[in-house]
Amino acid sequence: MIDLYTSATPNGWKASILLEELGVPYTVHPLSLQKQDQKTPAFLAINPNGRIPAIVDRGAGDFAVFESGAILIYLAEKHGRFLPTDVKGRSLVIQWLMFQMGGIGPMQGQANVFHRYAPEKIPYAIERYQSETKRLYRVLDGRLADHEFLAGDYSIADIANWSWVSLYDWAGVSIDDLPHLRRWLDTIAARPAVQRGIVIPEPLQLGGGGEAVKKMAQSILVSAPGTA
Repeated sequence: MIDLYTSATPNGWKASILLEELGVPYTVHPLSLQKQDQKTPAFLAINPNGRIPAIVDRGAGDFAVFESGAILIYLAEKHGRFLPTDVKGRSLVIQWLMFQMGGIGPMQGQANVFHRYAPEKIPYAIERYQSETKRLYRVLDGRLADHEFLAGDYSIADIANWSWVSLYDWAGVSIDDLPHLRRWLDTIAARPAVQRGIVIPEPLQLGGGGEAVKKMAQSILVSAPGTA
């Protein structure tokens, strides 16, 4: 029923984790970011912004949805799970989803770029983005001090934030002093659907310094800025 166009990135994980949690049938279409598959005319017809992930709902007249947060809301609403229907509950989940979309994702993404990928090490940029990422982690830790999950029950807000925060070390940010965040990360990582979702379309290989990932990211940054 669902075609998923994705790659092994935190944004890609959001969609694959939710699809696994929902247990709905879907077909994976892996895209090579290094080969710029996401810039082909065929994919741009699905997502004009040329980024992963995107889905096509074959059971809804081939309806295409792009932007990872929009995909999460669409699927959660369609299947009636992981997003409350009452006004306040729904708003709370969406607030924490937007926290990831507008904060964690952009800031941690830039921390990744300047800490791991940039050909020139710029201390100011590294410090700025790592510090802001850590500040956002502290916000999460404070919330999780007296909440099991971010917005009541486990929801798309947790899926979105976890997909990024779980790679804290890749951004060069420590969570040693954030026990509530650590507890939450471990709790979600233990979910079978999450474990299945993060190996779609293939495992992300960060062992040994993730040299292949770094080289791929560097080539993308040089050949197609704004692609990742």
